[in-house]
Amino acid sequence: MEDDHHKNLDELCTALLLLETKEEGRNFLKDLCTPKEINALAERWRVCRLLENDNLSYREIHRVTGASLTTIGRVARFLKDEPYHGYLTILNKLKRMKNENGGISSHKTESG
Repeated sequence: MEDDHHKNLDELCTALLLLETKEEGRNFLKDLCTPKEINALAERWRVCRLLENDNLSYREIHRVTGASLTTIGRVARFLKDEPYHGYLTILNKLKRMKNENGGISSHKTESG
């Protein structure tokens, strides 16, 4: 059963890597997840970006985002203590993209 989980996760990651535009990503998420799941993912990503700036307390992030202190703590733990570094990998790539292109809005859209 564990092997099936890893195989399914690997296949999902492969599918995510095939997305070429924001619109494709948005549409895939809409097909894959419920609106509530998409909102939870987006909320965690927003919390991650606010934590990365390191100038807001958990309570201030809660006020700004509405995220629970538990969610904020979990995101912070994964940013700082967990071995996966998924958040940090993307944050660093976005920083490099911003430095190279002058902003993250330069990522491909359907029109170009």
